[in-house]
Amino acid sequence: MPNYSPKDILRIAKRVNNAKRAYLLVNPLQAKHIPVSPSESLRMMNSLGSMLAEKYPGTKLVIGFAETATAIGAAVANRLAGDCVYLHTTREAVPEVERWILFSEEHSHAVEQKLCADKLDAWIDNTEQVIFVDDEISTGKTLMNMIRQLKERYPQLSDKGLVAASLLNRVSRENEQKLSDAGIHCEWLVKLTEDNAADAAAFRTEEASPVKAVEYLYSRQTLDCGSLPDPRKGVSIKFYLECCERSARSFTETLGTALDGAGNIVVLGTEECMYPALILGRGLEANGFSVRCHATTRSPIGICGAPGYPIVSGNRLQSFYEERRDTYIYNISRCDALIVVSDVPFLRPGALNELIAAWAPFGCRRIFFLQGGNYVWYIQEPGC
Repeated sequence: MPNYSPKDILRIAKRVNNAKRAYLLVNPLQAKHIPVSPSESLRMMNSLGSMLAEKYPGTKLVIGFAETATAIGAAVANRLAGDCVYLHTTREAVPEVERWILFSEEHSHAVEQKLCADKLDAWIDNTEQVIFVDDEISTGKTLMNMIRQLKERYPQLSDKGLVAASLLNRVSRENEQKLSDAGIHCEWLVKLTEDNAADAAAFRTEEASPVKAVEYLYSRQTLDCGSLPDPRKGVSIKFYLECCERSARSFTETLGTALDGAGNIVVLGTEECMYPALILGRGLEANGFSVRCHATTRSPIGICGAPGYPIVSGNRLQSFYEERRDTYIYNISRCDALIVVSDVPFLRPGALNELIAAWAPFGCRRIFFLQGGNYVWYIQEPGC
């Protein structure tokens, strides 16, 4: 298992318009804000998962935190038993869900998340431990609030092992003791022993700029692989991975010739939908392509081109999930083909037009939108 240090997985950026927390920890291997090889990103996530699987082999319920830890949670669950259930929090509307548990994220620009509770009772009963997965844990207060609510509704949770797992952990000894007193054990890939906020203090940043969209024409093709299950409602991790891999294979087999000569491919996830993009990216790498993965995000982050600052460019775009919601894409780079992987129920042309406009200055003329793992939209007249 590879060893990681703060130098490997920690950069500091400034947040925009967030009075609660001025700085953001940016992980260059997470495939969120910074493009990275999907195999390299999954290797890091799997390292955390392998460590947890060795210590907690009886775990059959993993809960990830949206939006930045959705892929990490899936990767962790995948290192456990095949019948492990993976469930992640969300801020999206999911009409099929009947019961939600709401909780607050104290440090985030998005102050509320929710967890599907439709089958949670049975899933808790069926596991020895529950592993909660985030990209980083700073104080543990959000998790404490969530678990307190869960215990009120599910008293049997008090008899389960509770694990707070993260790539980065900077919880103080005092707060770690509070977590321990509440029955929550911390696990991490890298422990931070100092506050690194000063690393970004000297940088003067600006906000991401909007783009002016141009209308394009699209054609849709159906892949013969079936749709992806939704981890917002909970899913068997074995089945979820199989569906992601089947979608990736179908895409490559159906549209592989359209990628001929593409020396550099970007696979882009949308907000909470990150893991399917990584699986597709890894599959394309296995077929000999040079691939980088990252994702759109709700997080407004300051941009600065100075050496040493991690977020060097960015655009503000319309979300694929909601017309009046802002989303952001950072560190866009030149590529021969762009593949957007999303779990939205239907395509919003306005959002895709804005994303295409953001990539237009980089000369990308092959753009595909993989929707729900089963439908591919591609541009007939790119005009960029």
